[in-house]
Amino acid sequence: MTVVEFLHPLRNQSIQKACLAGFYFAQRYEHKESLSVEELRDLLLRGRFPRAKANLADALAKSAPFVAAVGKKGKAFLWSLTPTGEREVRKILGLPEADVEIEHDVSSLEKLIASLKDRDVADYITESVTCLKVDAIRAAVVFLWEGAVRDIQKRVMAMPNADVNSAIKKHRPDAKAIKKLDDLEYINEKTLLLATEDLGIFDKSQRTTLEQALDLRNKCGHPAKYNPGPKKAGSFVEDVTSIVFK
Repeated sequence: MTVVEFLHPLRNQSIQKACLAGFYFAQRYEHKESLSVEELRDLLLRGRFPRAKANLADALAKSAPFVAAVGKKGKAFLWSLTPTGEREVRKILGLPEADVEIEHDVSSLEKLIASLKDRDVADYITESVTCLKVDAIRAAVVFLWEGAVRDIQKRVMAMPNADVNSAIKKHRPDAKAIKKLDDLEYINEKTLLLATEDLGIFDKSQRTTLEQALDLRNKCGHPAKYNPGPKKAGSFVEDVTSIVFK
């Protein structure tokens, strides 16, 4: 979602509504909790809003309870959208609550991607974000899980080789010896998770939660009528990212 696309429905609306939408976009898509008047103007100009050069300070001063001054940056006041303002923007743009939940997941995953050094893992999560943005929730679940598993595999391979093989054979005695990362692709993911507990990577509670996430991934990855909603997806995103990537 670009700022041009986001503001386009408001091109014939008041400057106040455009300002509120600008704050909403900055918060949801650019991870900026507050803006100065000039930063807001720059955003509206980027969004090609026709009245971006209007008196924004006056518009903001008249926009209570939708915005509030939250501090200063040098001599410039910083403004932020209030929860009432967020609801107002959703009303103006016709955004359902489900969209807000998906936006939150997109935002949190984009922050995660920016923090990752492993581009292999980051690419999977980028695919998940792309799917979330078009409401392809099942695909988003699958791609996020694949990114998480890749990260887990690399953490396992960072452990002593003898310990890795001992942990895996405890749960799968017929498993071939693990010598390199690609060998883990032949180990089913439930066995991998059990091994991570033995290796001290995750505790029992974390491993159990990840097994529940794996169950959801399997439901989403196989042909069926099951289709998780935004709340289920949000819970999955929170569980996986908070355990695997923190």
